[in-house]
Formats: sequence, C-alpha cells, structure tokens
Amino acid sequence: MPKLKTKKAVAKRFRITRSGKILRLRAGGSHLMRKKTAKRRRALRKKDVVSPAEKQRIRRLLPYG
Repeated sequence: MPKLKTKKAVAKRFRITRSGKILRLRAGGSHLMRKKTAKRRRALRKKDVVSPAEKQRIRRLLPYG
C-alpha cells in the first residue's frame, strides 16, 4: 500500500493534541478589529476544539497527525 499524502492546507490550519482533539483558530480574527469589542477580540485569540462531526473529515486529511 502506498504512503498517504497529508493535505498541507489542512496541516497549516489544524493541530492535533496528545489526547487526540483537533484544535483550530476561531473565524473572524484577522481583520476589521476596531468594531469588535475587546472581550470578543480576546476570545478570537484562543484556539477552539473542532466539533465531532468535522473531526472525522479532518482526520482523513491528516493521516499521520
């Protein structure tokens, strides 16, 4: 069986923790910051865990993650 290729676009956007959770950045944190509250901007800096529905799909794109 040939080696599987990692989807590099996905590898740059997601991180897999030691316990197997997949972390992602929150959407909307790159521009138009002045209209967002300070509380919202702080929340956007934090990572979020991917939902179980999406987890299976991302796992397939990161075979060695």
